[in-house]
Amino acid sequence: MNEKELLTKAVENGNRNDAQCLTRVLLEQGLAPLEIVEQALMPAMAVVGEKFKTGEIFVPEMLIAARAMKEAMVLLEPLMTKAGIKPKYTAVIGTVQGDLHDIGKNLVAMMWKGANFGVVDLGVNVPPDRFVAAVKEHNPHLIGLSALLTTTMPAMRTTVAAVRQAGFTSVKILIGGAPISEEFAREIGADGYSPDAGSAVDGAKKLLAN
Repeated sequence: MNEKELLTKAVENGNRNDAQCLTRVLLEQGLAPLEIVEQALMPAMAVVGEKFKTGEIFVPEMLIAARAMKEAMVLLEPLMTKAGIKPKYTAVIGTVQGDLHDIGKNLVAMMWKGANFGVVDLGVNVPPDRFVAAVKEHNPHLIGLSALLTTTMPAMRTTVAAVRQAGFTSVKILIGGAPISEEFAREIGADGYSPDAGSAVDGAKKLLAN
């Protein structure tokens, strides 16, 4: 295996030290940061997402892989910013008002970053007006809304309505969480639904391709 393939494997296996060391080696060899992202990190997270979807790995393994990718991105993101390289897409993500759960939201954010999305993470318990303000500030292509509690599903509806009423009709809204369904997404006017973090990249790309 060459160093790019080794980096891909290191991220897949969640080996943070190797991920950072191999990223340094590739940079020293003269590879462009974006090339490392596209040819080593993105394939790794694609494999991780697919394994998660098929039940081959679970949330702990996915989190470990995401942390390994983050170690590599710590080195790469400043270099890409300095070079003026911007992600193709920008996404705003958050857990809706009244809900403090963040594991699913964090996994989706990391999967999007692994697919070279710029991600603005608003955290948990995010009221509708903060989502609206973030859309005004960052002009994203995509909004991700997460909810784990049935009792916070109405907040998701309110947030979608607030974004649309503020005049942001072109930004795509993707929702997800344990109690969420595709039918509920249609009902509240969201553009799409992702059943799990492993599907979130494909779901986002599908929405943004339309």
